[in-house]
Amino acid sequence: MSVEFNSPYTVFIDEAERRVTVLDQRLLPHRVEHVDLKNAQEAAEAIRDMTVRGAPLIGVTGAAGMALAADESTETGFLIEAANLLKSARPTAVNLNWAVDFMLKRLKGMEPDRRRKAAWHLAAEICEQERTMSIRLAKHAQTIIEALYLKLGRPLNILTHCNAGKLATVELGTATAGIYTAFEAGIPLTVYADETRPRLQGTLTAWELKAAGIPVCLIADNAGGELMREGGIDLVIVGADRIAANGDTANKIGTYLKALAAADNQIPFYVAAPISTFDWTAKSGGDIPIENRSGDEIRWVRGVDKHGQEAEVCITDPGIATVNPGFDVTPARLITGFITDRGVFALEDLKDLRMNSHV
Repeated sequence: MSVEFNSPYTVFIDEAERRVTVLDQRLLPHRVEHVDLKNAQEAAEAIRDMTVRGAPLIGVTGAAGMALAADESTETGFLIEAANLLKSARPTAVNLNWAVDFMLKRLKGMEPDRRRKAAWHLAAEICEQERTMSIRLAKHAQTIIEALYLKLGRPLNILTHCNAGKLATVELGTATAGIYTAFEAGIPLTVYADETRPRLQGTLTAWELKAAGIPVCLIADNAGGELMREGGIDLVIVGADRIAANGDTANKIGTYLKALAAADNQIPFYVAAPISTFDWTAKSGGDIPIENRSGDEIRWVRGVDKHGQEAEVCITDPGIATVNPGFDVTPARLITGFITDRGVFALEDLKDLRMNSHV
């Protein structure tokens, strides 16, 4: 049992009323509920426990958390503490650091009596920037999909991992952005969505695409390689949580394996992410912190039973030891190109992108 998608908003920043509301994604796809965040602590917890998820959305929520902090106090020391709290919530996604640091730098540069109003305006601006980013990125991704369709002359099969769709951003998503616009332009395609254990974000990708009328198949995480070997996949597009200066890319655990399979089968593998996802201070993937999460995410699975009742079930001996990294790093050599809001860049173009990004 699941509810209709109906494009529920992922985050709403009310600048006039100084209110932040987010979609509780832990309940999806079985329930759609929104919750109000009252302070920076609640914003940090919403990021940490994955009430909100997806690198761009986490960044927007971090900015909103700084606005909530400014409501409590505009004293510099308090804002610094709030910024550190928010950034510690999810260490891998660089969009969070970028948004929070941007807010803190701007607020520290003005008199305390101006900070509260400015904080809410800046947070709303960042939210709008993410929305327009998604639209621009979609145009560049669509050109890749269109070109492949014209080359092959038949419907396309596109594989994606985790959820880098509308639910992970403020508008069209990153990995799915061009899929939405290409489908609307009449390009026939089917999306294969990895289930993405242990949090099953791929089920959300399938849910939102199905609601848009886009043909989609939910597949087990380990099925992607076999589908590629059989010739059943034409293109892989994934999102990213952090991209190092050399192109090494951190994304949801399991991405690396898809990149290896794509390379072995000569299938284009693209990373779709806004410029804010590039961390030019990280020289390579070895500099990207990888978040390790609770083993209970592996031991327990949440869903609904045959009677439609929500339930959590333990799928193993609860005393079994676990290792649960939230992300892996895909080496740049396996990535065909980077789809951004400023265009599509090959690996050799990243140096020029860095020089012109002003990040």
